[in-house]
Order: sequence, then structure tokens, then C-alpha cells
Amino acid sequence: MIIAPSILSSDFANLEAEIKRLEENGADWVHVDVMDGHFVPNLTIGAPVVKAIKPITSIPLDVHLMIDNPAKYVKDFALAGSDIITFHYEATKEKTFEVINIIKSYGIKVGLSIKPNTSVNEIKPYLDLVDLILVMTVEPGFGGQKFMKDCADKIIEIRAYTDKDLIIEVDGGINAETAQYCKKLGANALVAGNYVFSSDNMKEAIASLR
Repeated sequence: MIIAPSILSSDFANLEAEIKRLEENGADWVHVDVMDGHFVPNLTIGAPVVKAIKPITSIPLDVHLMIDNPAKYVKDFALAGSDIITFHYEATKEKTFEVINIIKSYGIKVGLSIKPNTSVNEIKPYLDLVDLILVMTVEPGFGGQKFMKDCADKIIEIRAYTDKDLIIEVDGGINAETAQYCKKLGANALVAGNYVFSSDNMKEAIASLR
């Protein structure tokens, strides 16, 4: 199980120290939530922050673009040092193939994400073209929301549709209990924010998600 704590829940005034804490306590990836205030109501960080993070960590940067027109910004995030760029199907629709190919052209992993109301049927044509599918189990935009169990059931559908060794990542309301539920369904990567960063023992919190 890949554990990718989201820095959305970290102390941004001490971001380098927070990322070092993640490394020291067993995180596999650093999840970077990018929000533009349009695709989702919240506004967070951009490519300059990814560029600043890259030299201070040896673990992969898992960049989640919750933005309109991701094709316009892929280059910035790729050159900033992203190891994985995940974008939302809802933001691209008929341009999804194009965005997948743009990300691949930079030699990095490509992920495709779906919101709670998007069915797996809509992304079937892309399952064998991407490295990762990110299943949202909350409405994207803010941390600390309650886990939507019905959304996690999409993991089973995704596994049934492809034989590819696909990373299925789950984001939203992840804690020790919901992590085990997702694992049983076939998820092999988890994003957790509040659960990890608000814990009194980060190492134990991360270990409990595996």
C-alpha cells in the first residue's frame, strides 16, 4: 500500500519541516493538492511550490490537479518536478486523450481522477492508457470531509475493467478504518491529510493505513 499524505493539511509556514517529517515517518509519496478556485471552490498552491519542494525530498511528488484546462498547466508542473500528474476527467471530457499524451510526453506517470458523481463507465476508454486512477471519496475542494463509502465501491468496477497493473488511489476521509475498507476492495494507494498531520504520532498513523 502506497501512503501519500496530502500537504494540504500541513503547516505551510514550516513546509520543509513537515515534508521531512513525512519522510522520516514512512510516507511513500507527497500528495500535492492544486486547486484553482474555479474547478473547485478552494484555492491552494501552484507550480512554484512544487519546484520549491522537489529539491528537499527524495520521495515522489504526487500532484493532483483540481483545475480547469489542465493541458495549459501540465508543462509548468512537469518542469517543476512532478513525478505523477493526475487531472480530472470532468475538466477535460473529450480532450482527455490529449491531456494524457501531453503528460506522457514529459516522461512522468499520468493519473486520471473522478469525482463522486462520475461513473466508472465514463473513464473505461482510458484505463489502459494511464498509470493511476484516483477515486475521490469526498467532493474535491476541502480537507476534513466524511468518507463516501459508495464511491469507494468504484474500485471493484475499475479492477474488473482492466488487467493492467494499475495504481488505484483513494482520496477523501481516509483513516485507519476506511483505509482497510479500500484495501479490501483493491486499492493500493491512499491519500490522507488530516488523519496524518493531526495525529500525535505520525509514524503510527501512517502505519495504520497499510
